[in-house]
Amino acid sequence: MKQAKVRSGQGVDTITIEKAAVPDPGPGEALIRITAATLNYRDLIVAKGLIPGLGKEPEVIPLSCSAAFVEAVGSGVTRVAPGDRVTPIFAPHWLTGGEPDPRMLGGPIDGVARQFAVFEAESLCRLPDMMSDLEAATLSCAALTAWSALTSSRITSPGDWILAHGTGGVSIAALQLAKAMGANVAITSSSDAKLARAASLGADLCINYRHQPDWAAAVRTALGDRPIANVIDTVGAVQVEDNASLLCEGGQLSAIGMLGSDFSWNLAGADVNLAPIGVGNREQHEAMTRFMVECQIRPVVDVVYDLERLSDAYHHLESGAFFGKIGINLL
Repeated sequence: MKQAKVRSGQGVDTITIEKAAVPDPGPGEALIRITAATLNYRDLIVAKGLIPGLGKEPEVIPLSCSAAFVEAVGSGVTRVAPGDRVTPIFAPHWLTGGEPDPRMLGGPIDGVARQFAVFEAESLCRLPDMMSDLEAATLSCAALTAWSALTSSRITSPGDWILAHGTGGVSIAALQLAKAMGANVAITSSSDAKLARAASLGADLCINYRHQPDWAAAVRTALGDRPIANVIDTVGAVQVEDNASLLCEGGQLSAIGMLGSDFSWNLAGADVNLAPIGVGNREQHEAMTRFMVECQIRPVVDVVYDLERLSDAYHHLESGAFFGKIGINLL
């Protein structure tokens, strides 16, 4: 089989594609054949060492989100069977409960940028028939992060205003999920073309922060004083004050990313309801999948690369010149 590896913290250009033996499943395990994967900004964090120690040393099989078929199972496996269409969850040992497990794919442990892999069967979730492999390969990290932000600490209600920053995987998933929950969504981007695509998915207010640098004032002008129930903040600490200034009473600042600065996880103040979002567990993953099927939500994959061009896919991710998700073909 083919698999990718990256030297943790040494940069995107250390990615290599190599051949490896197909593993055998042991007791309680399943061998899966991976057909598609998608990238997350976290994959750049691991490759570039933006958070020291996040990636397994000296190298790791990257990526955390995939679609696959069960090829074989070991003894004692009842959760899945050969032929089932599945995905391993982002944190394979975090099945339930609120305390995240630090053993996450594509970072502390090997991920899914490979054609075959063995995982504990309990870490596998079935994929919905309504989604293609590439669409389903968006669920484990980006979609689940958005779902957790909208449901885990503060339940999104019809009529709420949600503010999502940017048009990457988490923000577009949040837009789709929030609209299906009956919420209104404001979204920011530096690209009018991307904002037009967001509007086609239901975004109610689109703000180009390059044309309107004081985007927070633009939100207030359009919606009134402190109108936002939940901010999907993928940018980080640099804009915590602006985000907090828009929150209604009981509103939540969902701290998710670091696209523009350090994470804001540790910046909660007396008047800021800041919720660090750590993706989610198997129970949340399955609840999200049921909701997406019920609401017929189809994730957005913008461009697809073959595994051999994984480093090009990373550079595309780094450029920001994409909408939704970047896919990887593993067939």
